Amino acid sequence: MARAFLSRMGSAIFLFLVLSRSAQAQEWRPVNPADLASKTAVVEKDADAEALFWEVRLDDGEIDKTILRHYLRLKVFTSRGVESQGRVDLPYTNGVRIADITARTVKPDGTVVELKKDAIFDRTIVKISKVKLRAKSFAMPGVEPGAIIEYQWREERESLGQYTRLEFQRDIPVRSVKYFIKPFVSNLFPFPMLFTLFHMPNIPLEKEKNGFSSFTLNNVPAFREEPYMPPESEVRPWILVYYAEPENLTPNQYWGRWARTLFDADKADLKVNDDIRKATKETIGTATDPEEKLRKLFDFVRTKVTNPYDDASGYKAEDIAKVKQNNSPADTLKRGVGTPLDIDILFGVMAMAAGFDVRVARLSDRSDIFFDPASKNSYFLSTYDIAVKVGDRWRFFNPGNRYVPFGMLSWSEENVPALIPDSKEVIWVTTPMSQPDKSTKKRIAKLRLLEDGTLEGDVQVEYTGHFASEHKEYYDGLTAAEQEKEFMADVQEWMSTAQVSAVVMENAKDPSSTFTVRYHVRVPQYAQRTGRRLFFQPGFFDQGTSAVFTSANRTFAVSFPHPWSEQDDLTIELPAGFELENPEAPAGVRAGNAASLEVKMSMDGRTLKYERKFVFGGGTGTPLLFPPSQYKTLKDVFDMFHQRNTASLTLREISAAPR
Repeated sequence: MARAFLSRMGSAIFLFLVLSRSAQAQEWRPVNPADLASKTAVVEKDADAEALFWEVRLDDGEIDKTILRHYLRLKVFTSRGVESQGRVDLPYTNGVRIADITARTVKPDGTVVELKKDAIFDRTIVKISKVKLRAKSFAMPGVEPGAIIEYQWREERESLGQYTRLEFQRDIPVRSVKYFIKPFVSNLFPFPMLFTLFHMPNIPLEKEKNGFSSFTLNNVPAFREEPYMPPESEVRPWILVYYAEPENLTPNQYWGRWARTLFDADKADLKVNDDIRKATKETIGTATDPEEKLRKLFDFVRTKVTNPYDDASGYKAEDIAKVKQNNSPADTLKRGVGTPLDIDILFGVMAMAAGFDVRVARLSDRSDIFFDPASKNSYFLSTYDIAVKVGDRWRFFNPGNRYVPFGMLSWSEENVPALIPDSKEVIWVTTPMSQPDKSTKKRIAKLRLLEDGTLEGDVQVEYTGHFASEHKEYYDGLTAAEQEKEFMADVQEWMSTAQVSAVVMENAKDPSSTFTVRYHVRVPQYAQRTGRRLFFQPGFFDQGTSAVFTSANRTFAVSFPHPWSEQDDLTIELPAGFELENPEAPAGVRAGNAASLEVKMSMDGRTLKYERKFVFGGGTGTPLLFPPSQYKTLKDVFDMFHQRNTASLTLREISAAPR
């Protein structure tokens, strides 16, 4: 279909040749005795481990395949280095195969311990953002301080190396990173391999043997994550490799041509037929307001068309194999099954049938990179939404994303430049950013504090907007038992002594309803008893949490994903025979239009009522990105939030409790 134009533009020129070649044998290079004897790192003197070299050979010798052969050798200096580098994970995504893994450890006395083949296994790793990745995993054998460990692996991708990213930084310092690159060459293939460097010096491309060229970067410091940092592509050094015809165009000329090409290509997809007109008329009914019309169409396509690739669809692998490809929106409507793009396009053509001007907008992914149209590279417009002209402004919709509410986009697609395809002009529109009241955490707890310091009771947590989308996407593919296990682990991550039971999740697969979790909790020694006093924190949901920003200094900017709000409503029944000393609520905090915190407390008999409201972002001109120069001010504000959230109260025993 024409909507696959972005991928076909690259793939159409790659469909005429398939070559085969055997894997090259992997050999170990001699170990330098000086490296084996070394006691300290070179790039960063206090490093626990350091890569001596990391070399990658990118071979684009085959039109339908890219081979990257990695060779990494590193030196371990401390027991912390043994712990951090002793287990190896090689992540991979769909369309990527990891093979030919070999590894060995060279002990300080020169003894060599080889990795056994049966020690390599597949596992799922979960990143901080709850993104799940498959990885080849293994534990290096016989690792000890002073040892050298090295491993090689083959990474095979199911396409030519179009838009391959070459990474130059690891979690440990590297003395030398070198990429050998061999481009695809054919008389039938007129496009040269081009390179764009990001966040690194302008290192030269050196000629090598056998058709290879190379980039080398020396003395690369370790990459260290920071809380709420920009995406890694915005802070790590890397090179983008791609094939294209070099052009001397201004950004406006480049995007003007691209907008016209997309506009023409999308015409084949945005076709309205009689069946779609009929379904549109029936769905809209008597609605006359544009907002109501669009909401009805949005709900229709989301509920009537199933995405079989979604975890929540119930489709098994054998069912998916039987699904036919839709060649038009009419097919999607008729079959009731389609990809997220099918669902979006159906929504678009139904909106057209209702009289709206509709385009398929292309935009970037803010979780990957902060796109600037001056880049003149369509690669960065990696996603799409349906743009609908309502009055004099463009609205954006993504019903194909199961859990994104009407009127919102994925947070990574909000507040980014979107290109509106057009035959005459270049139209850039910044997608709107949802306000704090759209993404909320509402936490309700009815608790009882015992005289021995145990806290026990029932909790309910409700998520909306981006929070709900994230949690639903994570939990919707799990069984009830798995959901309970994962959620209990989440609670115990911030409160290790919590005993969680009776976990109930609601609406984990419901696109439109609030995601709710209810559970019972018991926390022994929640309050600390000293003589006749109990010290406890009324802000239960912040118990055990640490400050958001702990470092005194900051390397990268602070980047928040989206505005949000939190509301806590707790009642805590206090033990008989005790009274509060100085029961004053912490003072509120307001940081201009950026954020605010308000805490209220009151007593009703022996019951303490604790209310907390927090809002971040959403004010006029409020940024989500703060440069390092503003870090100290931002840290001071969040330290105040943390201080108020974790404030303690004192209970004094005034008489023995009745027995």
